[in-house]
Amino acid sequence: MDLRYTDAAPSDTEREAVDALLGPPPSGWEGAAERTDEDLRWARGGAAAAKDRRDQLLPALHAVNDRVGWISEGALDYICRRLTVAPAEAYGVATFYAMFAVRPRPAKVLHVCTDLACAARGSAAVCAELTERLGTPGAPAEGTVWQESPCLGLCERAPAALLLRAGTDPDPRNFRQFQPLGGPPGRSLGEFEERGSGGGAPEEPAAGAVRCSAVLAPATAPALVTAVRAPLEAPEEPPAAAAVPQAGDPTLVLLKRIGTVDPASLDDYRSTGGYTALRRAFTLGPAGVIREVLEAGLVGRGGAAFPTGRKWQATAQQADGPHYLVCNADESEPGTFKDRVLMEGDPYALVEAMTIAGFAVGAHQGYIYLRGEYPRAYQRLDHALTSARTRGLLGPDVLGQGYAFDIEIRRGAGAYICGEETAIFNSIEGRRGEPRSKPPFPVEKGLFGKPTAVNNVETLVNVLPILEHGAAAYAATGTETSTGTKLFCLSGQVARPGVYELPFGANLRELLDLAGPPERLRAVLLGGAAGGFVRPDELDVPLTFEGTRAAGTTLGSGVVLVLDDSVELPRVLLRIAEFFRDESCGQCVPCRVGTVRQEEALHRIVDRTGAAAADDIALMREVGQAMRDASICGLGQTAWNAVESAIDRLGVYK
Repeated sequence: MDLRYTDAAPSDTEREAVDALLGPPPSGWEGAAERTDEDLRWARGGAAAAKDRRDQLLPALHAVNDRVGWISEGALDYICRRLTVAPAEAYGVATFYAMFAVRPRPAKVLHVCTDLACAARGSAAVCAELTERLGTPGAPAEGTVWQESPCLGLCERAPAALLLRAGTDPDPRNFRQFQPLGGPPGRSLGEFEERGSGGGAPEEPAAGAVRCSAVLAPATAPALVTAVRAPLEAPEEPPAAAAVPQAGDPTLVLLKRIGTVDPASLDDYRSTGGYTALRRAFTLGPAGVIREVLEAGLVGRGGAAFPTGRKWQATAQQADGPHYLVCNADESEPGTFKDRVLMEGDPYALVEAMTIAGFAVGAHQGYIYLRGEYPRAYQRLDHALTSARTRGLLGPDVLGQGYAFDIEIRRGAGAYICGEETAIFNSIEGRRGEPRSKPPFPVEKGLFGKPTAVNNVETLVNVLPILEHGAAAYAATGTETSTGTKLFCLSGQVARPGVYELPFGANLRELLDLAGPPERLRAVLLGGAAGGFVRPDELDVPLTFEGTRAAGTTLGSGVVLVLDDSVELPRVLLRIAEFFRDESCGQCVPCRVGTVRQEEALHRIVDRTGAAAADDIALMREVGQAMRDASICGLGQTAWNAVESAIDRLGVYK
């Protein structure tokens, strides 16, 4: 593609998909089939109008990809005409995201996770058998293409796979996830059962719906092959509570509703204290809300641990406007799935918390940047937003208080880097999801160049107990500098994987005892691919931000990946290096080159130890330090962390 429009024409289906999102083209200059006499006299728009529409680029690409399965040159050209975007720029965006394709491919795409948690649960064997049955990854077979995928955020049900099928319905809910559903003991691997209606002939699903007849227990190759071939609709997924082993425990705070209320029912949510916090927020006023959050000591739960109240205060004080609120729901760190569980199991909590945050920072528009691989979270949130608008809890006059606020969901499309706050801004604005240099900071110039507060799902949901019970009561839980409770994502070789909630200050041993650790524990990875390993003799490390730092590791976003002595740690490190090399946006040299050099070195020494590996280890230390010191964002700055900790703490390659 170049800067000029081409003569390639979209198909009728592609045109319909784009027009369903953007509306019919108003003139021949913007893609109408023919130019009228009026079009030949004058043209509306210009640079200002183009700038106002640019943020629809990502949704338009999704619309075509969801409908057809890939984005043709004609479709891309039509999107560019509709939005007045140079084709070269749109092509750069379309090729940035892993979920989009700009070359023909089948309507069904099966993504099989090969990342850390799934690898520990046997994804390599699944992929090997799929290669025998369906051919090599990326090769079309039987109307389907399958490919290996980074973490899908389904780690508690590993090994996991995600089947996407394009169809005539452009609705982004046209997705299915496949993972072990915990069938009855003794069921053979890959066994499945057909699901129909009333025991008779199966009911034909609507055109474009994903059709499947597999109950996967676990997600073995035979079950996946059956799923992609099956003419029947997929069975219901397990409830969100299946990912919360503590469900029903009265001491839970953030997870208290999951498994006890209907996540689709606004009435159920309100009957358990929902919207009590928002009413108190209106009583306190914006400054009062910020003061409560500051006094509670709430810090960000994404890993950086920045004080939330200070961020809100800095945003609220900016004279420039409008202000925006962005919820970072693009949790792509391997091993992380807590935000997915919150959104699927308690979506109204996020809607209420975002309304409070928007009120505090002076924002009237909020965005949920949702990971593209989370279809059920999209369904639950979309329903919750619609219900809240209908009941006056979103819109021009929230709760009759004269405050206008609304929320829009923007779907990501498979880019780990978009978990970085400024990369989210670029993605929403219709640009490549590359981080921005700071300063200026988001509180000064964020989304659309305006003051913006960015928080992840867990951070926002913590605001509810602060306002419901008061800052002092909230701060009484945890430690002096790490207050409240924390969600931990337990995966790998434990008996009961899932999301656990514990007060800050509990130690790692207590957490593992809840999940059922393996008999021959080899190591625990804290913080995901960007975190660090701890040894079996270090399990008394306190699970606080300051405690893990003092122990030479990190709490990160709450990933706790447990590995026993059957796991080949050199292979785990190589997978981490491959992940960072693949996910680097390539914008800055230290990360673009450093992640490649790190992977190359690990390939050379993966089966070597001692003196044979010494030179490559020295090279990796030098490269790792350069990435840490000079990379633009956290991806490059942390890409060496896990490898370094494995070498220094676990003695790998010695």
